[in-house]
Amino acid sequence: MYKNLAARAIAAACCLPLSASFAQGSVAPLRVAFVHVAPATEAGWVRQHEDGRRALEAALGPQVRTTSIENVPEGPDAERVIRDLAAQGHTLIFTPSFGYMEPTLKVARDFPDVKFESITGLKTAPNVATANARYYEGRYLAGIAAGRLSRSGSAGYVAGLPIPEVLQGINAFTLGMRSVNPQAQVKVVFLGEWFNPPRERDAAMSLMDQGADVLAFHTASTAVMTAAQERGRLAVAYHSDMRRFAPDAQVAAVTHHWGDYYTQRAREVLAGQWKPQQVWGGVKEGMVRVGAFGPKVPQAVRDEVQARQADIAAGRLHPFAAGRQAIRDNAGRERVPAGKTLQDDAIIGMDWLVEGVVGKPRG
Repeated sequence: MYKNLAARAIAAACCLPLSASFAQGSVAPLRVAFVHVAPATEAGWVRQHEDGRRALEAALGPQVRTTSIENVPEGPDAERVIRDLAAQGHTLIFTPSFGYMEPTLKVARDFPDVKFESITGLKTAPNVATANARYYEGRYLAGIAAGRLSRSGSAGYVAGLPIPEVLQGINAFTLGMRSVNPQAQVKVVFLGEWFNPPRERDAAMSLMDQGADVLAFHTASTAVMTAAQERGRLAVAYHSDMRRFAPDAQVAAVTHHWGDYYTQRAREVLAGQWKPQQVWGGVKEGMVRVGAFGPKVPQAVRDEVQARQADIAAGRLHPFAAGRQAIRDNAGRERVPAGKTLQDDAIIGMDWLVEGVVGKPRG
């Protein structure tokens, strides 16, 4: 499904030179807008996209003028905001949330001259592109670290909504843990929303009360990290490096990097070369990285994780590749036969939880 390589989308800036007329100030700047599902806090999903927006501004300077709208709920309000931005003259609009996909497509039909980028979306149109990252690659690596450090063999996972991207992450994290501790279990709590720090914290506390000594999460705040710090447990940061909030608790950070992608797509609009492509990049393309290890992580574990990260980048390791034994879901059904690797179309539509996960894929 994702036939275009992310490397193509983040090609070197020299490929699209600045025209002389623009340099002389005779061309109006490209107006670029970003719509965010949560506030732009100091770390998290929105922060990484805001960092990407700032990288775009730094790279292109007066060629662009950006607008950022925060804390826009998915649904009707998102459509209103996206429509307003298009009507105001923004000609490139990024909508980084899965729940923005349908509102983006709806608005795009009414503004055919505006370019839209549905970040984490699955559907394209003549003026709608999609881009996502293989976050599950980072999750698998984090699972290896968690498996090495967990004394109980029990991890907790606070999740927002059970969409495929989230299920991919839970499953890859579990497979990573079980690659070094075959008996490891991951207990999951779905919140039904992306950003609610009090509820995220409560879920983390509940999971630790149930014996989890390592936590992971797919929500938009730092609440899980601070809960782990308070209780003397461990946690894997997501989206951003969160050592500032959990200096002792952080195992590692699975971080996302959008600046190169946003800059290249704006360059393509300026050059008249933008196309509604689909990009799905990961560790190899630099869109996902694992690092920022905490003080409680031994050097041997750091080295192991980095070695496996190099294996993923080189194509030697795939989180959803079955070895001598098949990969089964937590209801016992075979999902990946022994010796086979789950293909992208099946990963994209993932609706199941792997063996070792305690929970249901629909909450």
